[in-house]
Amino acid sequence: MSTANLNADDDEIIAATRRWLERAVIGLNLCPFAKAVYVKEQVRYVVSPARTPEELLETLMNELQDLADTDPETTDTTLLIHPFVLNDFLDFNEFLDVADAAVEDMSLDGELQVASFHPDYQFADTDQNDISNYTNRAPYPILQLLREESIDRAVEAFPEAEAIFEKNIETMEGLGHEGWDKLDVGPAR
Repeated sequence: MSTANLNADDDEIIAATRRWLERAVIGLNLCPFAKAVYVKEQVRYVVSPARTPEELLETLMNELQDLADTDPETTDTTLLIHPFVLNDFLDFNEFLDVADAAVEDMSLDGELQVASFHPDYQFADTDQNDISNYTNRAPYPILQLLREESIDRAVEAFPEAEAIFEKNIETMEGLGHEGWDKLDVGPAR
């Protein structure tokens, strides 16, 4: 596990994030690619102290560059956890365009991309409490920085990658809200 500038609160935030990763993302197999990098300790956890979107953008850009400059065997993905900013999902969702623009402005498109998780994640055209939204719910707002090369390799190894979303919906529907709450991985209904 790689971490950046931790304090006691950061330790608790990372512990909650790891619990979500272990029990939900890996435990429910929501992302069949997550286990390998987790087991190899190639996940970097960064808790941002940012209180404004501008501060978060600065941290995001620093972390994008750091990931681009780091050997993938050391760090394959970064979880940029930002508990103090963009707690409103609509604001968070709008920031994703800023994050994508940063990747492009830094000439890292085609190399890195940003995935998103949020305690109130909501897919378009779904009800706030729809269990399908929980596939992307995390204990804190998180921007995951991913290497496109790693995604390509994972998709090659899992030829039916396009079926993951549908399988995840089925998993969540089988689990239900009560099952999700029992996982104790973050936001409850």
